[in-house]
Formats: sequence, structure tokens, C-alpha cells
Amino acid sequence: MSSDAHHRLRIMAAFAVVYIVWGSTYLGIRIGVEDIPPALLSGIRNTIAGLVLMVIAIARGQPLPRTRPEWLHALIMGMLLVTLGNGLVTWGEVYVQSNQAALIAITSALWVAWFGTFGPKSHPLSMRAKSGLAIGFLGAILMLLPGRHFTFEHFGAQLTILLSTVCWGMGVIYGRSYSVKVTPLMLSGMLLFLGGSVLVIVGVVIGEPTRWHWSMRGIAALTYLTVFGSCIAYSTYIWLINHATPDKLGTTAFVNPVIALILGWVVLGEKVEGVRLVGMLVILVGVVLVTTRFGYPRKKPLIQESKL
Repeated sequence: MSSDAHHRLRIMAAFAVVYIVWGSTYLGIRIGVEDIPPALLSGIRNTIAGLVLMVIAIARGQPLPRTRPEWLHALIMGMLLVTLGNGLVTWGEVYVQSNQAALIAITSALWVAWFGTFGPKSHPLSMRAKSGLAIGFLGAILMLLPGRHFTFEHFGAQLTILLSTVCWGMGVIYGRSYSVKVTPLMLSGMLLFLGGSVLVIVGVVIGEPTRWHWSMRGIAALTYLTVFGSCIAYSTYIWLINHATPDKLGTTAFVNPVIALILGWVVLGEKVEGVRLVGMLVILVGVVLVTTRFGYPRKKPLIQESKL
């Protein structure tokens, strides 16, 4: 097998992992927040996962960075991807069904594509992609329109999830734009640990430990989210950030929700109806237009490559 074919195979396998695992985490979060407060649920899973990944990286001979730029880079990525990106979604799922959260999260593909037009590693958008952005944002508006059981609490949670996708897009493009001498595995551990630690501190400050209800269901959700959602999926995605273009990275935003929809329907009996179903279809059309652009040349990785 040629090196290019092997590289393409690795990228395909990495995308498969991210698609399946992150598609299932919406269900895991929805189950987890029933017994574990959101900041602690997100914070603990990511802090533990970060420590595990850093230990694995050190065991593989990857030294822990000792200079400020590497830690600052990891902190910024951790704040955008974990503290805000994952933390806000987790809080939103206290009030929003897992399938609705996943559908709103589709818009992250649009933010990644748009933000990808800025910075030193920018990619220009075609007219087709720009049309897709406009269509996708129209679908997001339809998703947020009041339904039959409208409450401001529910609407606020939807807006919070939408904000999380903006932060996620910023984190992805920031990670592509600035290179540091840290392997993907070590960087994954650092950003998960730092971003998760901030959430744990927030959870303790606002009194979440007193609202923790111990149950096998909650612990199982926390364990799954820690091992698969954070350790495996995050480290894989960080590798992809440096080996796939922004439009291809954005495909996770419309594949993951399909898996989330199926799991939410099968496990929790969740449904998508009325104008939200229309909004979902409109968003999908926009995302497909944005993310089906081909022909980018293979880029040199922004950070060192390591085995996952």
C-alpha cells in the first residue's frame, strides 16, 4: 500500500470513529444530566480523559511541554472546544432533547467553513459554499422557532447550544491556524485537562456537588463519555484537524446528528416534528453545499503526527 493510500485509509478510519462515537454522545449526555449536574458531568469526564491521554503520551516518550506557548495554546483550545463547546451543549441538554441538541449542533459545520476563510491557513469559499452558509443559517432559525411547548427556559437552552457551535468552530480553526511542537496525543490531553478543570471549578463554585445523585445509570453515562467521547474521539479529532481541510471536518456535523437521531428515537423515544423537521432538512442542504467541495491539496500537518 502506497503512503498516500495509507494516509487516506487512516483519515477514513478516523472519521468513522468520530462519526459513530460523537453521534452517540448526545444520548450519553442526555442520560447523564438526569443524575449528574452538567458542569461536573462535562468537567469530570474531560479532566479524567485529559490526564489519561497525557500519561499515555508520556509513556510513549512524548515529554510534557515546559514552555508557556504550548500550555497557552492548549488552554485556548480547551476553553473553546471543551469549556464552552462541550460544556454549553451539556448544560443545554438539561432542557433540550438529545436529538434537538444534535440538530442544532449541525450548524458547527457552517461556522467551521466560515471561520476557515480567515487566518494564515484560510480556504476561500465558492459561491456554492456561500449559498450553503446562507441556507444553513436559515435552517437554524427554523429550528429555533417556538413550538407548541415553548418556554423561555427551553429557548435559552437552544440558543446556548447554538453558541457552543460558534465556540467549537472558533476552536477548530484556531487549532489549524497556529502550530506548536506538541504531538496530537499530548495536545489532546492538555486541552481536555485544562478545559475540563475550568468546568469542574465552575461546578463546585455554583454548588453542583449538592445536586449530584448517585446512580448506576449516571455513572455508566459518565464512564462512556470519558472513555469514548473524550479519550478516543477527541484525540482522533485533534489528529484530523491537522490532516483534513475545514470543509471535510465539517462533515461530522451532519453525520453525527443522524446517529444521534436514531439513538434518541430508539432508546428515549424522541421525535422531530413540524417546523423543526423542516429546519433540519434545510440545515442539511446548506451543510452539504458547504462541505462537498473537493480538490484541496494535501497539507503538511500543523503539529507533529503520532500514533493514536
